[in-house]
Amino acid sequence: MTLKPFLEANRIEAGCDEVGRGCLAGPVVAAAVILPPNYSNQWINDSKKLGKKQREDLIEEIKDKALAWKIAEASVEEIDRINILNASFLAMTRAVKGLLISPEHLLIDGNRFKSDLSIPFTCVIKGDGKFASIAAASILAKVYRDQFMERLTEEFPHYGWERNAGYPTKAHRIGIEENGDCIWHRKSFRLLKSQTELFK
Repeated sequence: MTLKPFLEANRIEAGCDEVGRGCLAGPVVAAAVILPPNYSNQWINDSKKLGKKQREDLIEEIKDKALAWKIAEASVEEIDRINILNASFLAMTRAVKGLLISPEHLLIDGNRFKSDLSIPFTCVIKGDGKFASIAAASILAKVYRDQFMERLTEEFPHYGWERNAGYPTKAHRIGIEENGDCIWHRKSFRLLKSQTELFK
């Protein structure tokens, strides 16, 4: 199924999405993408519905065909200081500010958004499965963040980040129990439950 190319015709819309809100470790990553108004690709969809190779195959296509795109992040320190929701908004704001073309409207995945941007926006629940620009942003952010966490595994091999990307899997929790946390863990999050049996 091909996603919708725009919410309103004849205006420059940027789709925005973030990845990594539910993780125990690593930054939260966002992307903003402006696609051509006549662009169509049946394979672009919510990044969670695509396999790893599918996402990676689409990266160059999106970067090549987009009128503008930008990936940005909010750090672990920022997440701990302002909370994960506000850090997600911050990462999306940074992505939009980094676009080489200024959008006239933003399509935000989710049900709320706030920033210091003066650009009007529309929040779209499950927007990455509805609008191509939001889906493209979700793919860029997902691939960037997964690869980032894979690289961290070389220095921090105990948590299985090459497989779980920092999400709270059983292996990740056991890694924290046995080796403690590290500089990439979000200290404001509940890193351990009382029993790892909950994750079997």
